Amino acid sequence: MTSTHAAVPSATHQQASFHAADHLVARVAKVDAATCVGLDPVLDRLPASLRPADASDDAACASAIEAFSVGVIDAVQESCAAVKIQAACYERYGAAGDAAMARVLAHARASGLAVVYDAKRGDIGISAEHYAHGARAFGAHWTTINAYLGADGIVPFLAGGQGAFALVRTSNPSGDALQTLPLADGRTIAEAVADLVSKLGEATVGASGFSSLGAVVGATKRAEIASLRARMPRTIFLVPGYGAQGGTADDVRAAFTRGNQGALITASRSVIYPSAPASDDWRGAIRAAATQFAREIRAITGATA
Repeated sequence: MTSTHAAVPSATHQQASFHAADHLVARVAKVDAATCVGLDPVLDRLPASLRPADASDDAACASAIEAFSVGVIDAVQESCAAVKIQAACYERYGAAGDAAMARVLAHARASGLAVVYDAKRGDIGISAEHYAHGARAFGAHWTTINAYLGADGIVPFLAGGQGAFALVRTSNPSGDALQTLPLADGRTIAEAVADLVSKLGEATVGASGFSSLGAVVGATKRAEIASLRARMPRTIFLVPGYGAQGGTADDVRAAFTRGNQGALITASRSVIYPSAPASDDWRGAIRAAATQFAREIRAITGATA
């Protein structure tokens, strides 16, 4: 383990060029809202004007979800800190979907948003290095990764100051069957992974005081968020499950360290699929939903914008 820790790029080297956590903290400060909109485009939920005539045409479907995604990015960029691109929603359309996703990621980055590539990568050795390089080539600032392969599956994603959000305590109910299992030393599996994330992240702490190795901690796990925060004081939490999945403002409050720092709260369906607008202005409806989402999170962090 010692040699693996030594392989983590130093914070000093990272700050000379780019540091994912410092970049994200600055973006949160700029919009005064620690919010992330999840882009999970599903064909049958797109505005009618965008849906392709032939749902079996991968190229047409990819074009439709790309147009929707670009519209969402344009609608949320002024009120939210980040977007999280769900890779599976694009990859299902093959090469056309991959190309569309690359353009969406580039557009999000050009819009000034912090960009999370939600691919939940998990591999070791040269494969992990290839996956990490691919994420950087896409232009993502952060990649979600599976921490359950240990340090070998984490370290490659931290090269060059890039960030990774490691799965620690997920919001899906079936995750309880594994993540809450007790170990011989009294910790749960999730707590052991949290300790690993905290330890590995020490070498990547930036000027903001946060590591470029973050943790995915579900909003629906309210009872555990505070204890996991204590184990990972310099770790930024990516908190999915807010809104449509049932997570509330009170659920996520303990994820923050001070003010609006230390956590990035994610909402997907409640923002990108708001109640049907009175007109065909779906972008306006999404903009309003994103603005409301930002207000809700500001209310619990003490921000006033």
